[in-house]
Amino acid sequence: MLVKTVFNRLGKFKCFVICGVRWAKDELEILLRPRQGSAPLCRRCGVAGSCYDRQSERRFEFVPLWGVKTFLVYAPRRVDCVACGPTVEKLPWSEGRRRMTITYQCFLAHWAKKLSWREVANEFRSTWQSVFRSVAWVVEYGLIHRDLSGITAVGVDEIQWSTKKGFLTMVYQIDTHSRRLLWVARGRTVRGLLGFFRMLGKHRTAALQFICSDMWRAYIRVIAKKAPQALHILDRFHIVSNLNKALDEVRAKEARKISHEGYEPLKRSRWCFLKRPENLTPMQGIKLRELLQTNLKTVRAYLLAQQLRYFWEYSHPGWAGKFLDNWCTLVMRSRIEPIKKIARQLRRHRELILNWLRAKKLFSSGVVEGFNNKAKITLKKAYGFRTFSAMEIALFHQLGALPEPKFTHSYW
Repeated sequence: MLVKTVFNRLGKFKCFVICGVRWAKDELEILLRPRQGSAPLCRRCGVAGSCYDRQSERRFEFVPLWGVKTFLVYAPRRVDCVACGPTVEKLPWSEGRRRMTITYQCFLAHWAKKLSWREVANEFRSTWQSVFRSVAWVVEYGLIHRDLSGITAVGVDEIQWSTKKGFLTMVYQIDTHSRRLLWVARGRTVRGLLGFFRMLGKHRTAALQFICSDMWRAYIRVIAKKAPQALHILDRFHIVSNLNKALDEVRAKEARKISHEGYEPLKRSRWCFLKRPENLTPMQGIKLRELLQTNLKTVRAYLLAQQLRYFWEYSHPGWAGKFLDNWCTLVMRSRIEPIKKIARQLRRHRELILNWLRAKKLFSSGVVEGFNNKAKITLKKAYGFRTFSAMEIALFHQLGALPEPKFTHSYW
C-alpha cells in the first residue's frame, strides 16, 4: 500500500489532493495541490473568491508517521475576496500563519496531559515552545466551544500559586453529571470572583442552585450579591480544618509553656489530638488515654473539638442549629481563646453552615479539594512557568474537560 493511499484514508482534506510523496533528509514530505476546479476560500470570511497568485511552498508539520518527522508541503493561493480584499486562502489543516497542523497540535496537547511539556518535546523531537503553543491553541479552541449550560452547582476555593505571587481563585463545576474547572483568577479578591459571574452571564448565574466555599469574606460578599437565589454552603471540611489548626495552636503554646517547668507530657502528641480516634495507632491510643486523665488546657480543647463531630450527624437543620448554639455557648465559657475564635466564626456564619444540611449533604467542598490536589500537581509539573497566562493554560488543559476538534482518524 502506498503512503499516499494510507494518508488519504487517515487524513483526507476536502478540495485538496495528494500529488506526491518524497523523502528529504530523513523527513517525509507529502505534497498537496488544490483539486481541479475548486475555488479558494477567504481566510477571514470563508467565502470563495478568485485566485490571482500563489505563494512559495510552505511546510506544515504533521503527526510523525512510523517515528519519522512528517510535513505537508503546499503553496497557498492568494484570494481576491470581494468583502475582505486580497488575502491568503483558508487551509483546512492549519490556522493562520501557524507552521504546525491542527492535528499535530492536538497530538502534542494530548501527550502534554500525561507528561511534562519538556518530556513531550524531547519524545517527539519538538521544542518546548511548540508544545506550549499547541496546548494554548487547544485550550483556546476548547474555551470557545465549551458548553456552559446546565450548571447548577459550583465550588469556589483558592490555592497558593507561589510564596511570592500569592493565590489563585479557582471555580469548579461540581454537578454529579459534570465536574470541571470553570474559572481561574489571580489572587483571592472580590474582583477575581466577579470575573467568573461576568463570564457566566446573568441567565446562567440565575440557574445556579448550590455554591460551596470557605469562610473567606470576599467570596461570601460576591456570592451574596451575584447569586442570592443559590444555597451558599460552608461545609465541614474547612470548619474542621480551622478547628484542628486552633487545637494544634493550643497544644503547641501549652507545650512550650510547661516544658520550661521540666514537665513534658505533650511531647510527640500532636497526631494523638489531630487524628480521628479510629485512625490512631496502638501507641498513639495509649498515649491519648493517658493524656485524657490530666487537666491540661489542650485536653479540654480536644474534648470540645470532639463534641462538634456530633453536629455532622444531624439531618434536620433545626436540631443541628440548637446543638451548634449550645456548643458555641460552652466554648465561650472555656477561656480557650483559639477555640473561642472558631466559635465566633461559626456563630457569624451559622445559616451558611446549616445550608449543608438543607442541601441534604449532597454537595460539599470535598470535590473541590480533590480538584485542588490535581491543580497542585499541575503546578508542581509547571516549575518555570513565570506568567499567570501560562499557568492558566496549564490548569484549563488538565482540569477544564475542554472539547477538542474532531478528526477522521485518532492518532492517540
